Amino acid sequence: MSKAEDKKYLALWKQYRDNSAKATPIDLNETPAEKQKRIANLEANPKQWEKYYFPNYCTSDFAPFHIKFTNRIIKNPEYYDVISWARELAKSVSIMMVVLYLVLTLRKSNVLLVSNNLDNAKRLLLPYKAILESNNRIINDYGIQQSIGNWEAAEFITKKGATFRALGAGQSPRGTRNDAKRPDVILIDDIDTDEECRNPDRITDKIKWIEEALYPTRSTSVPLLWLAAGNIIAKYCCITEMAKKADNHDIINIRDKDGKSTWPAKNTEELIDRVLSKISWSAQQKEYFNNPISEGDTFKDLIYDKVPLLRTCDQVVIYADPSTSNKDRGRNKQASHKSVVVVGSKGRKRYLYKCWVEQTSNAKFVDWLYESYLWVKEQKVDTVRVSIENNSLQNPHYEQVILPLIYQKAATYGFTLPITPDTRKKPDKFFRIEGTLEPLNRLGNLIFNIKEKENPHMIRMHDQMIGVSEKATVMDGPDALEGGCWLIQNREVSKTTTYKFGSINSRRY
Repeated sequence: MSKAEDKKYLALWKQYRDNSAKATPIDLNETPAEKQKRIANLEANPKQWEKYYFPNYCTSDFAPFHIKFTNRIIKNPEYYDVISWARELAKSVSIMMVVLYLVLTLRKSNVLLVSNNLDNAKRLLLPYKAILESNNRIINDYGIQQSIGNWEAAEFITKKGATFRALGAGQSPRGTRNDAKRPDVILIDDIDTDEECRNPDRITDKIKWIEEALYPTRSTSVPLLWLAAGNIIAKYCCITEMAKKADNHDIINIRDKDGKSTWPAKNTEELIDRVLSKISWSAQQKEYFNNPISEGDTFKDLIYDKVPLLRTCDQVVIYADPSTSNKDRGRNKQASHKSVVVVGSKGRKRYLYKCWVEQTSNAKFVDWLYESYLWVKEQKVDTVRVSIENNSLQNPHYEQVILPLIYQKAATYGFTLPITPDTRKKPDKFFRIEGTLEPLNRLGNLIFNIKEKENPHMIRMHDQMIGVSEKATVMDGPDALEGGCWLIQNREVSKTTTYKFGSINSRRY
């Protein structure tokens, strides 16, 4: 470390030590019998153990995924777990607490902490060191941990012989033995960097190091706990490749599949909204939803221009996607974006006039339907087609949730929407978006309303369009746009042929 980095390290070390000491007062009047009983009870209840020894970290009630994580790790001494929890969900702290539980209860004894470089690994190891030095409750119950002569930033050994060592990616992991013991805990934290992820060859080299140098430091006869913590910051990174081999890959986003905070005791909806409002949609997806967006996979550029008066269009379609799930997009599931689009056509041109794209409630989604219909009517359009995606997976949701809400809202708006469900059997989301929209966009026939360019909904549509790829997990806005354009094309083909091409089996409500 440089002198400046040494000063930063010492300042952090002092802060951790002071905070740990102040937060952990002990009962000096406790009898040995009371103490022994208390420790036994705490060790039998790991989350209570964590609350007692780390009150300065456990300031909010645990979420269910925290509890499942701790139970999973303690019950499986031989385990390969990859943790992709969003920012503000306490990845590193949760790992630290469970690892110290395992070490202090003598289940594990040789910990290797690995990061993208040695300085970062030392920084991540620092809280372990400071806690073992100054946590009054740990010292009172498990004895003085700090040993003389073996207590450095990059490596330290407790008085009972537990070893902790920091290691940077690419360094030789040789020399990690504690006497004859090989590492029985390998922690990988913050292994990927944005810079390296832009160069697949560097990621390939790092993965090769992990598999050929790091993992083989283990013993084949002693259970190893392998814990890799990191968000999915690129489609190809160390975390994605380790996840393919993991016994478990835990993907927890800031919000769940229903758009609700996954840790409401700490992260309120209002604060999540505020945080997300200050960064771009693509940044939100990367940092808080484990969904890195790679620009230019399918749509390199989008065309924004003036659009003709809506009433002059050949066809006008309102298309809505309730997006009850992203089931067809693999393991990285997250809350879907409900979408409503207003699409008009003139000749070969397809115009996106307005759109609503957001993670939201079913009631708000139905409000969008009414709002879009009223807006179209205000443009003096006589005939408009209103369709909702309703494939076999979505039908129960449509029949049991959406339709009752439409009827309920009818009392407020004074009319019932003329809905036609789109029941066509659809291929994979990416392939239908690519097949319908990419040719339109490539030939300059897909136009986005320039007046709506700064609308947050249109911005979300734009970012999702730019992010469309075979591996993308969020394409709900483009999926709705594809539905509207497909219906227009299908009607035009039907008009010009003597047979119906892919017609919709629909009924009116």
